[in-house]
Amino acid sequence: KWHSTMSISCGNANLMALTLIEASTVLSMEVLAMTDQIRQKVDTFLNFMKLPDGAPIVPLEMVDWLIAKGFFTAPASTKYHGNHEGGLLEHSYMVAKALVDMSEREGLAWSNPRSPWVVGMFHDLCKIDQYRPFMDGESVGWEYNPDTLLKGHGDKSVMLLSQFYTLTEEEIMCIRYHMGAFTPKEEWNDYTRAVNHYPNVLWTHQADMLASHVAGV
Repeated sequence: KWHSTMSISCGNANLMALTLIEASTVLSMEVLAMTDQIRQKVDTFLNFMKLPDGAPIVPLEMVDWLIAKGFFTAPASTKYHGNHEGGLLEHSYMVAKALVDMSEREGLAWSNPRSPWVVGMFHDLCKIDQYRPFMDGESVGWEYNPDTLLKGHGDKSVMLLSQFYTLTEEEIMCIRYHMGAFTPKEEWNDYTRAVNHYPNVLWTHQADMLASHVAGV
């Protein structure tokens, strides 16, 4: 376990330095402002996002960014799978878990050993700011956010993720074409070429379908 002593400024008030113990990485004080429920989600996320030798996959600055941007609370859709608070994390975790399991079971070869974790967990990173809540009677609903800085799906996920990783071409193709035949018809030939060049594009799509259409997450 790693120990880190850090301080945080909250408005004009400086909070005293605190120590946070985390099994897989050192987090900023952003975590300490989270509820216990969200902190547990972050812990589960970090425990999963490790290579078999225990090396953490997600850089510290990205953990901070994910918390600040709402990755752990965002929905995965407005009315389909994961259309509730935290749905994006649930869907992403299930896709990543399926892709890691399939990679081990089927002996899938990746150009970088981190890839099934990174591709699976962040294929829908585009959705981190894609939806906003609204009151639907007495319950909370979700609608598209018209004020996002970036539009798009797989390509947006690649762009956001490139802030933190030097992605391999295989990772880029897997994320860009993870929708498979659900990509626009005019991109079907591009998708087919990507699969022919990188078969793990197809396995990524399968993992996504297992999560969203079979498990409904």
